[in-house]
Amino acid sequence: MAKKNHRILVVDDEQDLCEILKFNLETEGYEVETAGSAEEALTLDLTSFDLLLLDVMMGEMSGFALARKLKSEESTKDIPIIFLTARDTENDTVTGFNLGADDYISKPFSIREVLVRVRAVLRRTADSQGQSQPSVLKYQGLELNLDNKTVSIDGEQVPFTKTEFELLRTLLEEKGRVFSRQELINRIWPQDVLVLDRTVDVNITRLRKKIGRFSKCIITRLGFGYFFDA
Repeated sequence: MAKKNHRILVVDDEQDLCEILKFNLETEGYEVETAGSAEEALTLDLTSFDLLLLDVMMGEMSGFALARKLKSEESTKDIPIIFLTARDTENDTVTGFNLGADDYISKPFSIREVLVRVRAVLRRTADSQGQSQPSVLKYQGLELNLDNKTVSIDGEQVPFTKTEFELLRTLLEEKGRVFSRQELINRIWPQDVLVLDRTVDVNITRLRKKIGRFSKCIITRLGFGYFFDA
């Protein structure tokens, strides 16, 4: 999930794809800039970005060449990279990972897949830098233990399904932020499962019943979605 306004740079010579990725990543809460070539990317302050999405096949300077340059410089060598490419061969994949890529996504891809991969890479990066998420999320007497996946209210453990747990976790981790139904679907349900908006509403209703006096904290913002009001 987007935390601390992670900044992402998308480098791709397909302008339409840049705009699609920018829109969807910003919807998830990230700050996003785009560049139409590796050369344009090098004019930016790359050290200000937390993640780079690089197309492999671009103009004079390829994504591989850009990554090789960045990994050779002290100031940029630790920036995580995800390659986006239409080239789906084993050699290309091996080349990408040998260059220090954190992930490799073949075109055509679903936006949902990109969002999942981005979250995973940013989470791994945070963990490796000692910035892992706390093992317990707490709001007054409402407590989620992220290690053993339990929920307790005023010291009493309450049974939760995996979906209910992840819904509450998402809302608690970013208190005050309104999540649309589609954002919640993208974050919580498996990619290969068809989920309707109504399914989200039903699970929110169940969640409210289970958290008792804290049910009033889960607010419906009509036309937008849900948020946890602390």
